[in-house]
Amino acid sequence: MPHWQRALIGGIAVVITCVLFINFCNLVFRCGCTWLWAGAADHCNIHTGPKHCPWCAIGQNGQLAIWLSMVIPQVWIAFRSRLGFVSRLAAAIAAFPVMGLVAAGITGWRHGYWG
Repeated sequence: MPHWQRALIGGIAVVITCVLFINFCNLVFRCGCTWLWAGAADHCNIHTGPKHCPWCAIGQNGQLAIWLSMVIPQVWIAFRSRLGFVSRLAAAIAAFPVMGLVAAGITGWRHGYWG
């Protein structure tokens, strides 16, 4: 597979992650975060209430680490996998929610969010 196709797969997967990252945060933590263009974290429970969303509470460096935990596997799949184009694209996109659930589980547990 040519490198430009691998880069295209990685780019598509990473863009999807960038656009949906904050919505995924709300899906998992029910914190009030919404679309980037509709207020993003303006209504997150980090600003109100006794519980604080773990992803919004960990600051920019922590959020970058969470984001990288999703994006690095996507890029690895895009460039290193031996799958065909469609299968590789599907796997790279699927890495976002799979790795996101792992990251959310770890941070939610460490912050005692669900307890």
